[in-house]
Amino acid sequence: MAESGASTLPPTPPAHTPVARAGHFVWLTARVLEQRRFAYHFLGGGADEVETALSAYRNEDDGYGHALEPDLRGPVSQPLHVGHALRVLDSIGRCGGQRVERVCRYLTAVSTQDGALPAILPSQRGYPSAPFVPIVEDPPSELLATGPVVGLLHRNEVWHAWLFRATDFCWQAVESLEKTHPYEVEAAVAFLDSAPDRQRAEEAADRLGRLVREQRLAVLDPEDLDAFPVAPGYAPGEHHLPHDYAKTPDSLARAWFTDEEMTRSLGFLRTQQREDGGWPIRWRQWAPGTALEARPIVTIEALHTLRAHGLQIS
Repeated sequence: MAESGASTLPPTPPAHTPVARAGHFVWLTARVLEQRRFAYHFLGGGADEVETALSAYRNEDDGYGHALEPDLRGPVSQPLHVGHALRVLDSIGRCGGQRVERVCRYLTAVSTQDGALPAILPSQRGYPSAPFVPIVEDPPSELLATGPVVGLLHRNEVWHAWLFRATDFCWQAVESLEKTHPYEVEAAVAFLDSAPDRQRAEEAADRLGRLVREQRLAVLDPEDLDAFPVAPGYAPGEHHLPHDYAKTPDSLARAWFTDEEMTRSLGFLRTQQREDGGWPIRWRQWAPGTALEARPIVTIEALHTLRAHGLQIS
């Protein structure tokens, strides 16, 4: 008979499977939040435990801080942290109700004059942050920060006054994209995959997919990485592949790639699992602690992507 208080999680999968190897890495290196997320998604753990761990990052202003997004250190709330929090809540089916109503009040308070979100507020000044996230006194609206948040709120059928102008901003930003870069494309896809006007979203996604291919923003042959340029300002080797855009088969970005291109991309993703069980980060590593905290996040995302596309992980 199990002792009182013993874990009710199912047995760990065989040690040779990707999820078991990733589990070893997560238990060894991850923050409590990622440990709880891993347990929820792959071991039958509870959503309450994930939400409790996430609440440690919430501030009195209803935003999130405390390096929830590892590249922004310090306690202050930032839109990028809020986007991260909403992704976590969405993944456990808790992106709604009063908790998200409070988040929307925060979003309203920190929005720019056009009703959208800057990537980083001046309050970050004085705390460590990644050098590729500049801090300015009057930050502009950014699709990078706004698109994923608006997409997640629409995906969960959240209706709040903040969404009206923010949605208009996203449409204008996505439909006017010309010269772009991979992370901006990812933010656009996050918006388009859940935008309410599906016909408009499909048309915008079709145009965006043509830009991605014309500007060679996706590595179509992982065996020839050097043939595809890295975007200006990105770290050496910071390539993006089809699975980075089409994280699930029902994403609008899936239509941008052939079955063969997608198969190669997912095969490459699977081979990137390291000997320690975790996946690597591809962006610029500027501090040891941030890289250590980011790798479990990337590892969980890699497992999600592989499973969503039907690859065996356990």
